Amino acid sequence: MSQIDDLPPLREVVRTHGLMAKKSLGQNFLFDLNLTSRIARSAGPLEETTVIEVGPGPGGLTRAILAAGARKLIAVERDTRCLPALAEIAERYPGRLDVIEADALEFDPRPLVGDGPVRIIANLPYNVGTALLTGWLTGDAWPPWWASLTLMFQREVAERIVADESDPKNYGRLGVLCGWRTEARILFDVPPSAFVPPPKITSSVVHLTPRTNPLPCRIGALEAVTRAAFGQRRKMLRQSLKSIAPDPTAIIRAADLEETIRAENIPVEGYVALANAFDAMRPPRG
Repeated sequence: MSQIDDLPPLREVVRTHGLMAKKSLGQNFLFDLNLTSRIARSAGPLEETTVIEVGPGPGGLTRAILAAGARKLIAVERDTRCLPALAEIAERYPGRLDVIEADALEFDPRPLVGDGPVRIIANLPYNVGTALLTGWLTGDAWPPWWASLTLMFQREVAERIVADESDPKNYGRLGVLCGWRTEARILFDVPPSAFVPPPKITSSVVHLTPRTNPLPCRIGALEAVTRAAFGQRRKMLRQSLKSIAPDPTAIIRAADLEETIRAENIPVEGYVALANAFDAMRPPRG
């Protein structure tokens, strides 16, 4: 694919505006139009949809999302150097692109999204991707305000997102959280050569959709038991839970698990049971 709109090629945009990817911001620019279009299409139908993009940079994926028909795109960018390039895209797509200068870790887009489904699509900066994902998954209200997440991560992070107890090497707190509240899958890999500058690792695009009725559990309790269990992942559960419970055996039995089981062998529903047992046995606050 040589062109998706009548704007200048992205390499020319980067050259014109003097944009060099900043390592301190976790930036790697994606120039391949076939890949940006594939990512946009992978999110599902975008017509009548509001899309939120984090870290658009010079706007390669931004242009693909708009060309794919998104009704409204809210692009959140903290790098002021990229704003003029994004303003040019906004002129090409009047009324459809809002560029917000903000740190995505501190910005709440919900007041801006209006009615209709919201999809989050992003080539996330490597240094904040996991923190952003965790924030989107830990809201008290569920189902959440977004309909899907289509996100690019380092391959090793993507494997942790989709891992369960059948993949003990990659299974951890992130896999439990994602498996509890979403259906997550890796769609495809993106080679280092697709980026400027090329990273040293392969990236992967992950698609997550919220479970309508995840097993009931208090998020704070789940975070407590997974932090304790995976903090000492090679120890038996009766040992690793001592850091949060005076009687870990009682909690384990209430969750119908073996005392000798290890963190990496407990399924998501087992962690939910542990979290609920942990809550039930906590002394009431005075």
